[in-house]
Amino acid sequence: MSDKLKKKLAKLPVVPGVYFFKNAGGEIIYIGKAANLRNRVRQYFHARPSASRRVADAKTAALVKEIADIDWIEVETEVDALFIEAEMVRRYMPSYNILLRDDKSLLYIRIDYKSDYPTVSFTRRPLDDGAQYFGPYVSSWEVKKALRYLRRAFPYATARPLSQAANRRRVSLHYHLGLDPGLEEGRTSLAAYRANLRRLMKYLRGQRTALTCEIERDMKHAAKTRDFEQAAKLRNQLFTLQSLNRQVIFSDREMLDASKDQALIEITKLLGLDKPPKRVEGFDISHIQGTHNVASMVVFINGVPCKTDYRKFKMRLAGNDDFAHMQEVVTRRLRDPNRKKWGLPDLILIDGGKGQLSAAMTARDQAGFPQIPMIGLAKREEEIIIRQPADEIESRKSPIRQAQGKKVERFEVISLPENSHLVKLLQRIRDEAHRFAVSYHTTLRQKRQTASLLENIPGVGPATRQKLIRQFGSARAVVNASADQLQRVLGVKTATTIAKFLSQLK
Repeated sequence: MSDKLKKKLAKLPVVPGVYFFKNAGGEIIYIGKAANLRNRVRQYFHARPSASRRVADAKTAALVKEIADIDWIEVETEVDALFIEAEMVRRYMPSYNILLRDDKSLLYIRIDYKSDYPTVSFTRRPLDDGAQYFGPYVSSWEVKKALRYLRRAFPYATARPLSQAANRRRVSLHYHLGLDPGLEEGRTSLAAYRANLRRLMKYLRGQRTALTCEIERDMKHAAKTRDFEQAAKLRNQLFTLQSLNRQVIFSDREMLDASKDQALIEITKLLGLDKPPKRVEGFDISHIQGTHNVASMVVFINGVPCKTDYRKFKMRLAGNDDFAHMQEVVTRRLRDPNRKKWGLPDLILIDGGKGQLSAAMTARDQAGFPQIPMIGLAKREEEIIIRQPADEIESRKSPIRQAQGKKVERFEVISLPENSHLVKLLQRIRDEAHRFAVSYHTTLRQKRQTASLLENIPGVGPATRQKLIRQFGSARAVVNASADQLQRVLGVKTATTIAKFLSQLK
């Protein structure tokens, strides 16, 4: 063990936190979390008796041989560490986290916030169904245990109640235990329940400090207006959150966890900003040969995705022109109504090279916001594209900007190491924007394909199409319906015509 590692091990604190191991090249090769940083990290370097060694220790031994440096960050609770793991692990994808992982199926938290009976559940396959998804998480038992503690502070329903006779409906046992809102009996209004879920989602995004301040403010206001029942509920909610630092979620059981985030510091130095960008927006375009053109806008707050702020755009310009579409989406993003609703970004990332970036900057300047920084990320070489005046480029004295680069016209093309924190963050934003755009494009294309089938059926007009969709739920369900099912809705003659037409397509 090197002297550098010995000094780092001696400085490890006895608090919950996250740690990451680096190899000689500075690349993060493993990320972990610990209830006690000192005890957990030192376990890697303690020699074990040969009789107690397990077969899996061969991988751990290979990991320890590569460790050249250690870093860590302290957190207040194990829950805090658990809920930031998903984002950072997806950003860095350390090689040994993948190698040592024994749970291959990732878990998501699903909250169907917009439903008339919102529920909180778990799923392995997130869908583009309008629900909010958080994750993925590697350890399902840790996430479920954490949600059980959080349910005490933010009561939620896990499933819709079974249909019952009107005179026999009653709240579940979970309501009497303080774990369910009792929505079916009107014990909680839908608006109040959704407000409660907003607070839960804020916690899942890592905004615990802001959430605590919000609850304290509302509690004082309720007490001041003599709404003592509401004040007591908020007080209990606050006490439950404060008690999380005494709950054992994962102890020192080893799983994936989060890394210290240096990316925002690097982008601040790279662009010469006064402070790290809080709100970063990423844009991408998706289409197939100029059809079903869509654009996506993803939002990262303090380096973490804020999916409630994601937006998708159906392009008004036709044809296969990524530059024109990028200019259109940025123009629409910066219009007055959207600017008032969403605010202004601190940084915009464009998925593409010089052409896409130039088009986006033209739209930004025409909208009257030249002060918003913009950069591009080229897919092929993962190069960062920045357009600046030549004299300004020469005057910048940033350590990061001294990386190998070349100037093309007014563009500066910067190549940073692949394991750079900044590159990992930009890749994460770019990939998320691409995923969101492709998902929306696929949805539109599938809807159009199934809708066009109904439009082409002889003798079927708009009224009949609406009747079919109302009965079966979707155009796809109509296509898959049997002849008997169609006859019950439309009669024998019309159903026979439709069934004959659809049978030729199957």
